[in-house]
Amino acid sequence: MNTRTRPTTTPVPPVEETRYEEELAQGLVKADEDAFAAIYRRWGSLVHTLATRSLGDTHEAEDVTQQVFVGAWRGRHGFRPERGTLGAWLVGITRRKVVDALAARTRRLALVESAGQDIAPARLVQPAPDEVLDRVLLVEALSRLPQAQRDVLCMAFYEDLTQAQIAERTGVPLGTVKSHARRGLHRLRTAVGPGAAHDTCV
Repeated sequence: MNTRTRPTTTPVPPVEETRYEEELAQGLVKADEDAFAAIYRRWGSLVHTLATRSLGDTHEAEDVTQQVFVGAWRGRHGFRPERGTLGAWLVGITRRKVVDALAARTRRLALVESAGQDIAPARLVQPAPDEVLDRVLLVEALSRLPQAQRDVLCMAFYEDLTQAQIAERTGVPLGTVKSHARRGLHRLRTAVGPGAAHDTCV
């Protein structure tokens, strides 16, 4: 069951909308894949739009959209029509997934930023095993980036240069530097995304 394709909204006449939603909800609870596909077409764009506005990143929004509908399918028996409409239920799931994505982003960016910091050999407090693993994965992921992206991020991490300073030093247009940084950071976030390092990843 693939939900990666950008969703499109299927218009429904207002008079029939309530009945249509009830039929889709019943189909979802009964694990009807055709009903689930219709639900995705009906609310996929809304979920994607909400995620994009909250996250400001279309790639993350696509991931969240997929997570919302996978979560809806797996948790379909938790839908209670007496508590609200199917659309409202999906919006609720979207909000929770967005919160999770923002928390994960914060953690990943903190790890990415710390990847360039030297770890003193005689630290009084040893890092947790999970922290060490995350750092190793990040450094390894950095080494696998395309040369241009790796150079930009290394100058940012190790030399604490701004994107404007990197553009001035390299002679590369600022817009290109920003693009390399954005794509490189996305790859690094993916490297420490859910399940990439260990089961306890946020």
